[in-house]
Amino acid sequence: MRLHRKGRAALVLALVAVVGMAFRVSWNALRDIAGAVGADETAAMLYPFVVDGLMALALIATLVLADRDRTFALRVLGAYTVASLVLNYVHGLVPELHGRTVDWGRLADWDPANWALVLLATSLPVGSIYFGSDLVAKVLHHRPAPIPAVSANTEESTETTVKRSTADLPVSTPAPITANARVLPRPVAVGFLKPTVPVKPSPSIGPAPVAPIGRRPVAAESTRPRRATGRVPAVAKSSRSKRTPDQLLAEARTATADWPDAKVTGEGIRRALHTSPANARSLRDTLLAERAATAAEAA
Repeated sequence: MRLHRKGRAALVLALVAVVGMAFRVSWNALRDIAGAVGADETAAMLYPFVVDGLMALALIATLVLADRDRTFALRVLGAYTVASLVLNYVHGLVPELHGRTVDWGRLADWDPANWALVLLATSLPVGSIYFGSDLVAKVLHHRPAPIPAVSANTEESTETTVKRSTADLPVSTPAPITANARVLPRPVAVGFLKPTVPVKPSPSIGPAPVAPIGRRPVAAESTRPRRATGRVPAVAKSSRSKRTPDQLLAEARTATADWPDAKVTGEGIRRALHTSPANARSLRDTLLAERAATAAEAA
């Protein structure tokens, strides 16, 4: 365990050393870029902390945060890494920056490229203020997920539970004793064996005699016609099921003569004429067509 901790500490120290040397190498480039865009000597000396310092802060926030906040920190880290790379690349391409003889605000000969580089160099301090404050706020308000406490006796308690549950199995139910079965003595311990008197077998019990079932007399069926016990409903006697389409149409015209058009529906005609839904829909269409034709003629 001690060797493992020492190895981790050595790895962290090596990382800090590499980051420090890389920061020193990038120092001159960022300082000269800051002086070329109008920063004074003190601001130019602090400018590398704006870019590379925020990269370190974003890296630490990436290790602490999770989910969407971690993605945000990674994006800030990637953006400032690309910005530092671009500024170091420009510093290597423009020799005048090394001696600080370049014109003020002139980082490239091509005007659009020069405008983009000046905008990038001057916007990094403002971005550091915004993104740095946001990352610090996210880290301070971050609450890590609670780790459930694991008891040291978990395996032992599990094993004990398994053993107890095995011992608590229900006792098997003995088989039922039939009339012809011989009752056997229960087994006893060898040290306490006692002579037992054999039980005589019980006589077999034969099936009880069953009396034959005789045929019962059945009353003869009467040949006289049976009288109706009640009145037959008028609906059952009606012959409306045999009405022709013309008869249905005539009845529908009579029934719906005083109905408005909104009331002429298939369900209303079906209830009024006691017919099928298909016939009711057909009658509805016919009646509405006749009313439309009548209205057109009147107009």
